[in-house]
Amino acid sequence: MTERKIRVLVAKPGLDGHDRGAKVVARALRDAGMEVIYTGLRQTPEMIADAALQEDVDVVGLSILSGAHMALAPRILELLKNNGQTDVKVFIGGIIPDDDVPTLKKMGISGVYGPGASTEDIVKEIREIIIG
Repeated sequence: MTERKIRVLVAKPGLDGHDRGAKVVARALRDAGMEVIYTGLRQTPEMIADAALQEDVDVVGLSILSGAHMALAPRILELLKNNGQTDVKVFIGGIIPDDDVPTLKKMGISGVYGPGASTEDIVKEIREIIIG
């Protein structure tokens, strides 16, 4: 019997149009054997939560470079909760000030990654949180 692959939705919420980092992470996750769904640019929190529900994902990865992470992350977490997806883990990558990291983790974000974060570390941490 084969183990089910971890399903990851990679999303770019808000008006930020730079997705190179999101694509690099998506490819690294795919290369590590995960199933990756990339939503593309300029997604609303509602679009992301709907896609997470439709795709039955284990993880939502958000790439936010615009500085709107403190508005977007709580809304996405709320929508996932409203969909009954309290088991879905949410990770954020992008330009996140160090002072915001504890608040994000307290609200339920599983991991926060800044510029230059190792894709190997991201893969490892997702596996540890989802598989154990």
